[in-house]
Amino acid sequence: MSDLLYQIALTIIHSVGPITAKQLVAYCGGPEAVFRESKKNLLKIPYIGLNTANEILDVSVLQKAEKELEFVHGNKISCYFYLDEAYPSRLKPYNDSPVMLFYSGTQDLNHPRSIGIVGTRKPSPHGSLNCERIIEELKAYDLMIISGLAYGIDSISHRKSLTENIPTIGVMGNGLQITYPALNKNLRQKMEQNGGILTEFLSDTTPEREHFPMRNRIIAALSDATLVIESEKKGGSMITAQFAFSYNKDVFAVPGRPGDKMSEGPNFLIKSNVAALADSAGDIAYKMLWEKSKNKKNKQLKLFTELSEKQKKIIEIIRLQEDKSPGIDHIHHISGLSLSELSALILELECLNIIRSIPGSRYTLI
Repeated sequence: MSDLLYQIALTIIHSVGPITAKQLVAYCGGPEAVFRESKKNLLKIPYIGLNTANEILDVSVLQKAEKELEFVHGNKISCYFYLDEAYPSRLKPYNDSPVMLFYSGTQDLNHPRSIGIVGTRKPSPHGSLNCERIIEELKAYDLMIISGLAYGIDSISHRKSLTENIPTIGVMGNGLQITYPALNKNLRQKMEQNGGILTEFLSDTTPEREHFPMRNRIIAALSDATLVIESEKKGGSMITAQFAFSYNKDVFAVPGRPGDKMSEGPNFLIKSNVAALADSAGDIAYKMLWEKSKNKKNKQLKLFTELSEKQKKIIEIIRLQEDKSPGIDHIHHISGLSLSELSALILELECLNIIRSIPGSRYTLI
């Protein structure tokens, strides 16, 4: 049996979420080893009870995985397991990131720049125009736009991105056999040609209320920045913004009129210092240190012969990711250094005036 079969099977165990699945793989030595382990040994793993152990050893789990594997191969779906090199790098630092992602599309998910755009399902004409205008302005910054394929701001973001020839990714709260909402079927098909559709759910999974916050965390983690355009004080857009904030990502919000219900969310995010005010793409680019693609300049890297190999490695990571100014989590993941050692080395490089920190615990070359 293929490794992919066991990787998919991990996502079928109802009582096992991403954190527990990763723990199982770590204890057992791999996805296949999880399903070959004895019940006695499974019960020795922290937080694995009798019901979970029985579910892991239930033969129906692998049977369901075989059915899913047929769909994957038959529809040319890309599968990204969290240990794979091809797994989106922006998701790797987070313990709650999906164990498996299913992807239908053409766009590389590791685009140098990305922004998530979210908002109400019932935008005002002013909100719709703001969304389209900002996306039109963002085109100059050579990025990828991510949203949730829902009605309203999500759909406007995807459609305008396609119009402007900006790659756009739709993250769904259901499986790839289903398009939700169904009226976005044609939009989805166009996105698969210039962007893609991404989900952590098995292909026949229906859209359920509890799936959408899970979807929102992927939008937040996959985006370098999240922009909120019109939202009530409670709702999916606010959940996405809070996820982004908790992931130490930049959050932006388009302000609205006091007393306007659809302005309550963005205004609250700005007032509570969760989000920065953004009236234009220029506001976002200024804080993100994004330069327009036609004006990119290659910085001359200063050479210091006395630098250690580890310091040089950190500089190279920052240089290769300079367009999006990598954060310490990303540098930690790529470098393989411990956080304590990495923090000390970064401090030394700052003292040498080689790198500098910017908002969001990110770093750029001087």
